[in-house]
Parts: sequence; C-alpha cells; structure tokens
Amino acid sequence: MPRGKRDDITGVILIGGKSRRMGQDKAFLQIAGHTLFERVLAIFKESFDRVVLVGDRAERFAGYGLPVLPDIYPGSALGGLYTGLCHADTEYVFVSSCDLPFPNKEILLFLCSQRDGFDAVVPDTARGFEPLFAVYAKSCLGPMRELLESGNRCIYDFYPQVRVRYARDEELTHLNGDGRAFVNVNTPEEFAKIKTGGSL
Repeated sequence: MPRGKRDDITGVILIGGKSRRMGQDKAFLQIAGHTLFERVLAIFKESFDRVVLVGDRAERFAGYGLPVLPDIYPGSALGGLYTGLCHADTEYVFVSSCDLPFPNKEILLFLCSQRDGFDAVVPDTARGFEPLFAVYAKSCLGPMRELLESGNRCIYDFYPQVRVRYARDEELTHLNGDGRAFVNVNTPEEFAKIKTGGSL
C-alpha cells in the first residue's frame, strides 16, 4: 500500500456545515489540543499533494493557507462534493467532512488503493454508507448534477448510476483500531461522551 503523498487524488474537505444541533461550530471543537478540522487536515496533508476546502465560510478557515472554493450548488454535502470534484485537477478526489473526531489514515489509504475500475469507493458499514469519507471520480459529475438540478440532495442517490466499490465492515475492521473511525457527533452530549472515551 502506498505510504507517501498521492499526486493523483485531490483531498477535498467540506466546510459548509451549520452545526445547528451542536450550538457551536463543530469544526472548531477540540480533542487532545487540536480542533476536529485540524485532525482531518493532518491526515489529508500527510496523504495528498493538494488539499482544498469547499464551502461558503472562507473567513473562518483563512488562517490555514488553503484554497477555499465557494459552492456551485449551495446548501448540501452533495453540492460541496460536486464543487470539489468539478474543480479538481485530478481524476479522483477523496472527500471528508471537516468535523470527524477520529479520521483514520489507514482506512483513507485503503479506500484510495481500491479505486481502479470504479467511479467511487465508499465504506458500507453496519451504520450504512459513509459517503463523506470516500473516493469519487469525475465520471460521477453528470449523475450528481442531475440530482442537484432536480432538487434531490441525497448524496448517495446517484450510486446506482455509477460503478461503486463498496468497502464492507469486514474489510475495514482491522484498520479501524478503536472502532471510532466513522463516529460523528451532533450534540454537546455526544461530544462530551466521546471526549471521555465513551462510545455512541
């Protein structure tokens, strides 16, 4: 498995979330002295030559010296993914939300290594699809655009139209050391629980 930075995949971090249930910006909550955004950014910088941010909050992330792309279709993760993929200089992107508490580099590298012959590589876990820690090719742009133009913002409703490599739980378990790679927090209570080592 490749260990160095990849120059054939662009890292895309979505920064457009509203964090309504949390009551504050989730991206800037801290675990072990680093914000959730910085935890995602760290593994992206280790993995990809080029990292871009997508969303309409450039001022909040100006200090990181990264390109910030405004959404072509504002208001959804699907629109953010479409924007990042549309602007990427590479055929593939790896996308993540900006507020994952425990992003996993080993899973990221594994998913990237599985992309040949597919339009997308997506974890399919016991909790369901994880479309925001996944690989997408530019061949997805047409089906994505059709969804967005129709008003459908469900990020995985275009999957039946493309070739998806689903990474199952049994393939990822040995990479997901503490089992928390796909944990997502939405409320202060959930965040307090994971900070003290609890599970959701």
